[in-house]
Amino acid sequence: MTPLLFFLFTVSGVLGDLKLASYYGDHMVLQRGPQRAVMWGKAKVIGDEVTVAVSGAAAVKTTVVNDPSGTEGLWKVKLPAITDPGPVTVKITSSEGEITLSDVLFGDVWVCAGQSNMGFALSRVMNSSAEITEALKFKNIRIFKTGQVESPSPLEDLKNVSTPWTAPTQDTVSAFSAVCWLFGEYLYPHRNYPIGLVESAWGGTPIEPWSSPDALAKCPQPQVSGPKNKSVVWNAMINPLLDMTIYGTLWYQGEGGMPNFYGCQFSALIQDWRQKFRAGSEGETDAAFPFGFAQLAPNMKSDDIGVFPGIRWSQTAGFGFVPNQKMPQTFMAVAMDLPDYNSPYKPIHPRYKQDVAHRLVLGARAIGYKEPNVIFRGPFPKTFSLDNDQHTLKITYGQNNPLDVRNNHGFEVCCSSQSTTKCTDTDEWVAAPITNQDTHAVSVSVAGCVSKSPVGLRYEWRKSPCDLKQCAIYGKDTDLPAPPYIRENGFN
Repeated sequence: MTPLLFFLFTVSGVLGDLKLASYYGDHMVLQRGPQRAVMWGKAKVIGDEVTVAVSGAAAVKTTVVNDPSGTEGLWKVKLPAITDPGPVTVKITSSEGEITLSDVLFGDVWVCAGQSNMGFALSRVMNSSAEITEALKFKNIRIFKTGQVESPSPLEDLKNVSTPWTAPTQDTVSAFSAVCWLFGEYLYPHRNYPIGLVESAWGGTPIEPWSSPDALAKCPQPQVSGPKNKSVVWNAMINPLLDMTIYGTLWYQGEGGMPNFYGCQFSALIQDWRQKFRAGSEGETDAAFPFGFAQLAPNMKSDDIGVFPGIRWSQTAGFGFVPNQKMPQTFMAVAMDLPDYNSPYKPIHPRYKQDVAHRLVLGARAIGYKEPNVIFRGPFPKTFSLDNDQHTLKITYGQNNPLDVRNNHGFEVCCSSQSTTKCTDTDEWVAAPITNQDTHAVSVSVAGCVSKSPVGLRYEWRKSPCDLKQCAIYGKDTDLPAPPYIRENGFN
């Protein structure tokens, strides 16, 4: 018996043809107020009345209607806005039967999606035994995991459930996404109410399978084939979740992407997911729900540039930071300083997921929950001052994030024979070591340009730019790394 069929049997029993969608069940977390949680399912008798009652709240009634995408009738309700965390009992009744769900909580629901670094299990992180032991203490964090399924057309419900809703157990949390779980664990003390985590991840998938046709149509597309066909993961593993009211999403994907395409694709995916989750939940999921993501980590010990710097830049739509005008309500965990070259799961799968989760939580608190005075980004350049006589370029950062300079490497300048032009593909990039520093600025040497003029600057522009937490610039008070950066249009 498949996990999904087992789930449907246990909640439906032999009481009739009244059914729930696959991602509802005992121990689940439904979205808390002021948003209203949505529940839906199937039934046979068109026009029949379905009543959904949450203990301690007013019952809600709806009618079974024809489902144009299936052979059975469809029912769907919005529960009252509930902030009491529970646990509560939910009872669904109609002439066709009765379903009772127990130990249901109300909190914030986050969907965690992406490829293998999102699917990377808690049992594989550094100090995994201690992390699993700690995780078992958080009984009000509940987890749910979709199966890995693809479909050429959108599915109404999940075909397979890997882990039905559960409180953390040794087995279930060990196999659950480390980044997703640790995010919930680190966030929990700042919210003090239940958190529901939904993992929907598949290793090796590029962004195209996770994008709906609507999102894909907004951008130029490279060809993908085989199990990575366009929209096939969206159809099977995201589209079925749209009716669920959620608070936000986390995304960890990008390996295998192409810099020239990824910026448009990623922005389009975010906008599209927001629109479709809002529509599916009948306006309950926020139209600009918080969207957090991890920038690409190093994948091998090498001085090569490769495509990773370009993809990291594209992940921010070419701004270098988020949120920005193209990516509002987003937050990012910089991960380029978290190499794990000796990872038994290959260097592309670093085990330092605690740091990624910690950095994401800072962004969620600041952007997703509007907590004041939470610094969630590393230092970022604000102004530039070129001193040709001294052969130096002064880079000034913001005042609210004093610098911790850990070495004098990482910067390069683009040298051009035409001082007024932007950096081009034919110009040369040379090392620009840090020669001076203060609390809010560093000066780098541009002497390497010799008789040419410095017209561009880039920072940590390598696939694997530094050893563990040893890139050049960090926030002194936050330990957050400055993100990779490139400027190619001069300093005038």
